[in-house]
Amino acid sequence: MGRSTLGGISMLGISILGGMEFAEVVRRRRMVRRYRDEPVDPAVVDRALAHAVRAPSAGFTQGWGFLVLDTADDVRRFWTATVRHPDDLAQPDRWLEGMMRAPVVVVPCSSKQAYLERYALPDKGWTDRDEERWPVPYWHTDAAMAALLILQTAVDEGLGGCLFGVAADRVQPLRDAFGVPADFDPVGAVTLGHPEAGGAAGSPARRRRRPATDVVHRGRWGG
Repeated sequence: MGRSTLGGISMLGISILGGMEFAEVVRRRRMVRRYRDEPVDPAVVDRALAHAVRAPSAGFTQGWGFLVLDTADDVRRFWTATVRHPDDLAQPDRWLEGMMRAPVVVVPCSSKQAYLERYALPDKGWTDRDEERWPVPYWHTDAAMAALLILQTAVDEGLGGCLFGVAADRVQPLRDAFGVPADFDPVGAVTLGHPEAGGAAGSPARRRRRPATDVVHRGRWGG
């Protein structure tokens, strides 16, 4: 399964360059919570990261960083640092047992400081570096968009991925375990691997996907 064809030559809207169609990548993307005991080609991880850094960023700040854990020892250290109770590692629940099988974990991080400094430059001009000028924390938004590109690349390569949060009280142990700088904040973690059936059911098993007609508002909200 090759890389998506996002453009290039097409006939009747069907790519002739090979690879999964972009619409199919989007449709197939889901959170995978259980993986086979099979390594991931490092070249695929590199492609996912190359795509991640193509995400948009405010002011072209690119204030992100990606902690890549792709050895058994590093992946194990990740779970040791982020699981709240050590006993859970020995007797994991269904979710944790399936997630710990992933051979690769990527931790996208964002740097607020990078954005405050970027927007204090002459072409932006917010010289006071006041965080209150920002209506939303775009440093997190941009890192999240980069994470989505990692997930979409996984689908295109025939892999599975899952983005999940790190508990607030486990962020510092994660920093300590891997030397994450103080000016970078983990916005979550992404597992990557070959999907296997039998993982813990996610919220989509209990909630319907809202149709576009429920959430798209043209010209005016509601009415």
